[in-house]
Amino acid sequence: MAAAAASRLLRRALTPAVARRRFSTAAVAAETPPSPLPSATGEEDAGMVSMKGVRISGRPLYLDMQATTPVDPRVLDAMLPFYLSRFGNPHSRTHLYGWESESAVEAARASVAALVAADPKEIFFTSGATESNNISVKGLMRFHRARKRHVVTTQTEHKCVLDSCRHLQQEGFEVTYLPVRPDGLVDLDHLADAIRPDTGLVSVMAVNNEIGVVQPLEEIGRLCREKGAVFHTDAAQALGKIPIDVEKMGIGLMSLSGHKIYGPKGVGALYVRRRPRVRIEPQMNGGGQERGIRSGTVPTPLVVGMGAACEIAMKEMDYDSRRISALQERLLNGIRAKLDGVVVNGSLEHRYPGNLNLSFAFVEGESLLMGLKEVAVSSGSACTSASLEPSYVLRALGVDEDMAHTSIRFGIGRFTTEAEIDKAIELTVRQVEKLREMSPLYEMVKEGIDIKSIQWAQH
Repeated sequence: MAAAAASRLLRRALTPAVARRRFSTAAVAAETPPSPLPSATGEEDAGMVSMKGVRISGRPLYLDMQATTPVDPRVLDAMLPFYLSRFGNPHSRTHLYGWESESAVEAARASVAALVAADPKEIFFTSGATESNNISVKGLMRFHRARKRHVVTTQTEHKCVLDSCRHLQQEGFEVTYLPVRPDGLVDLDHLADAIRPDTGLVSVMAVNNEIGVVQPLEEIGRLCREKGAVFHTDAAQALGKIPIDVEKMGIGLMSLSGHKIYGPKGVGALYVRRRPRVRIEPQMNGGGQERGIRSGTVPTPLVVGMGAACEIAMKEMDYDSRRISALQERLLNGIRAKLDGVVVNGSLEHRYPGNLNLSFAFVEGESLLMGLKEVAVSSGSACTSASLEPSYVLRALGVDEDMAHTSIRFGIGRFTTEAEIDKAIELTVRQVEKLREMSPLYEMVKEGIDIKSIQWAQH
């Protein structure tokens, strides 16, 4: 009761007594509104937000769910007692505070395991999917370095997997980076041909973070089992969104993230198969927590939050999937009804519906992003969004460089509303039309000129 009362008091203190913006999401609930800003005339513009040189009237719509998700209020409720009253170190063995924290950590471990049909003893908590990927790729290959010297992965993996593989190459390991088909899916025949007797690891992302395609995990797992290689999958974007069964899919190692499923940032998990046992070399030394796989004090509130997020996802995955599919269809049809030259990047059939990556012909992507100040979207992975280079994932699909430069990723989630989708359609269509009005190439296409047949003069 005391914890519940404290939870209510803290939420009341964090929640501003200011009406929320009409198209805001649940993420706004704990956000203090910015102070009014002075206008060019010296007068205050009430409700204006200014940051990094961008001025907009209120907080933008949030459609970047692949970058991160808002914490579900039910997750926050589960976490707060472990910040306020049950703050013990879960590794303290001599008193109640440690015992109750340890019990909460083990309950969370069981919730994560249940969501992927694993044994709780196969779940190890980490700081996030990046750490889990590093432990998986480097840890397995270094443990088996005497007889396994080869890794197979794809060109569209998350940057932390690709960088871990490049790090192994510097240590003398060999890595095969498989191309993918134009729809973003791995070619199973090419994968089978790439696996060698000395292949220790095959790493293929479950759901791609940029284009949302869902790889054929069960078929990949079967191939790996037949050829004696361990199958690792980065499932940060898949957890709680598509059904995962580690036994059925033949997964040996799997990386998970808390903040992609409406849980807190700073926590993730690593699944390590017990039978047949997958052996890995720890990448961090210390007190031997998490059975030596990942030393360091387990952050009880974050772990409890991830466990609660997994428990909610297990109950609501089907409902969320149906609702998000309907919103994705509404967004795609709404944009295509008013604009031509709109291309969906990646397979539409084998796709997580909450990720819609679109390219708009005859529009420069950075200009479109800057014009969409009232919609929080991205042009790709948050980990590489600072680069002006076209997405390496889209280039791996064979997308033309000009179209790769025009891609926008719309991320739809649990708290996205129909009103937000409709507003995003309106703003996107308006901005694309505005930019195309300034494009001489678009004018030529409308006049029936095939611009690819034009031989441009060089100066």
